Amino acid sequence: MKIVGITQRVVVAPKHGERRDALDQRWPQFLAAVGVAGVPLPNVPHLAVRLASELEVAGLVLTGGNDLAAYGGDAPERDATEAALIEWARSRSTPLMGVCRGMQVILHGFGAALERAEGHVTPSHSILVDGEPRNVNSYHNFVARKAVPMLRVWGTAWDGSIEAIRHDSEPILGVMWHPERAEPFEPRDLAMFRAFFGVGG
Repeated sequence: MKIVGITQRVVVAPKHGERRDALDQRWPQFLAAVGVAGVPLPNVPHLAVRLASELEVAGLVLTGGNDLAAYGGDAPERDATEAALIEWARSRSTPLMGVCRGMQVILHGFGAALERAEGHVTPSHSILVDGEPRNVNSYHNFVARKAVPMLRVWGTAWDGSIEAIRHDSEPILGVMWHPERAEPFEPRDLAMFRAFFGVGG
């Protein structure tokens, strides 16, 4: 089974004086359904990169949660970790998948501007994916509305905001919905992950 590295949200626990890394339990279940094993990476940049390198991960998944610090978020250590992982993955052509915040991190790294949006926190909303209508979940506060060089838009929401991106030449993919939260898992999402990470169905 292929191993992929997966990033974690930062949860602040003032009562205990702790900043905790956390991963939704649905992520390991979703990745197992894809046919890969997800290894959580710590929000410490050099340690996350070292672990991904020593494990020779077949890819990286940047997950949701935590707004970017540049837009008022409270987890700058996560921003630094994911920026380091993106640089590491691109230097090795390692497949890089961004989900929700993960896609926003990729957009931000390529110079796209994000803006606060209304109506994007809902169990279901309509989008177009490669020109085909689809309903997906939505749990984000920020969106991008303008494409940037090298990132091709292949999914848009009803308001024109960007829902999915692909890099023109590198193995980089991003979606704004949460495939791990679908019950049951959506076959199209499973197929997308399998194709992206080179896993047989």
